[in-house]
Amino acid sequence: MSDFFQNGIITTLHNLSDRPVEALEAELAGFAEQRPMALVLPCLYSELATPALAKIVRELAQVPYLKEVIIGLDQASEPEYQHALEYFSVLPQSHHVIWNDGPRMRAIQAKLSSEGLEPGARGKGCNVWYCFGYVQALGNTEAVALHDCDITTYDRSLLARLIYPVANPQFAYEFCKGYYARLGNDKLNGRVSRLLVSPLIRTMKNLSDGHPYLDYLDSFRYPLAGEFAMRADVLTDLRIPSDWGLEVGILSEMFRNYSTNRLCQVEIADNYDHKHQSLSAEDASRGLSRMSLDITKALFKKLATYGVVFDPGSVRTAKACYYRIALDLIESYANDAVINGLSLDRHAEEQAVELFASNILKAGEAFLEGGDESPFIPSWNRVTSVYRDVFADLLEAVAADRADGLPDAAVRASTARAVA
Repeated sequence: MSDFFQNGIITTLHNLSDRPVEALEAELAGFAEQRPMALVLPCLYSELATPALAKIVRELAQVPYLKEVIIGLDQASEPEYQHALEYFSVLPQSHHVIWNDGPRMRAIQAKLSSEGLEPGARGKGCNVWYCFGYVQALGNTEAVALHDCDITTYDRSLLARLIYPVANPQFAYEFCKGYYARLGNDKLNGRVSRLLVSPLIRTMKNLSDGHPYLDYLDSFRYPLAGEFAMRADVLTDLRIPSDWGLEVGILSEMFRNYSTNRLCQVEIADNYDHKHQSLSAEDASRGLSRMSLDITKALFKKLATYGVVFDPGSVRTAKACYYRIALDLIESYANDAVINGLSLDRHAEEQAVELFASNILKAGEAFLEGGDESPFIPSWNRVTSVYRDVFADLLEAVAADRADGLPDAAVRASTARAVA
């Protein structure tokens, strides 16, 4: 029987009928006349060498309803930026590559820093923030989707289902989160969501007497999914973390800014796989260890804004409570794997839980010892109130980089495609 069950306080839109992507796209093309749509792709230059991004670009080239594609390019030298321009030039849609390491973008970053508005450490969150600023600078879209560039199972139906709830004028949703099953090589994946986030949310419920924010987070089937869509007006007042806490941070902002009946989650793929991070138990600055620290810090910080008080004793209690809940969940996951003919390495699962438990303690201690750092990147509303020309400067920087980076013939061809 198809799963149409609604649980929690967030509307869930299921994939009940395997509707053809062409039918979805035909509707979206109609919606685009009222609600022009954009896609944001945060990207490392190294991803241009992967089969995953090559497939994503091929699929996107067939999408008929997108008005703009904004690519945030990190960790790229000048020749690499020029290669990126050529790489993405196959896209028929109007598209823009933001060279975050280029001198023009660095000048904007320096101006932001001089005003105390620099978004902090470089990373995915910072990249996404600049992309969201550029979307606002363009000013010609009303619905924006974002997904990662390392999805190995990508096809364009993922994007169609993701953006549909915020693009349909008859729907009232301001924000939509994607979800999916995480399977690969006949085993259960998604360790951070399964083994850290779910048991940690339930732990914090015990410590905070069931704060409504935690019920909200627990309503999402895959809170760490990097795929979401929103109305463009959401972007102006959005405050997000710059680190691996991005996904939890954005969900937190939606809870703060909107009624839950304006939010939804949608099933966007039968199965989903991407580049896997190592556990990195020996190096807390990398892999799932770094991710677990950032996510846990984000949760401590957010709960503190709701008046939840933490002290050394409650942090230690959180570690112990999490550990017990997570171990019990391993048994559930193991049984789920068996009945579906999948494999699950109990020893590896418990090793991950041990690392996450240790990092909960470290994150809690860092939270108690800190307090000086800003937990979020400034909202664009705040930025534009101080740096009034920032959008014009962003547009000029991207256009000038593009003009310098592409040969004249390529510039003319790209311009001709945009006009057509």
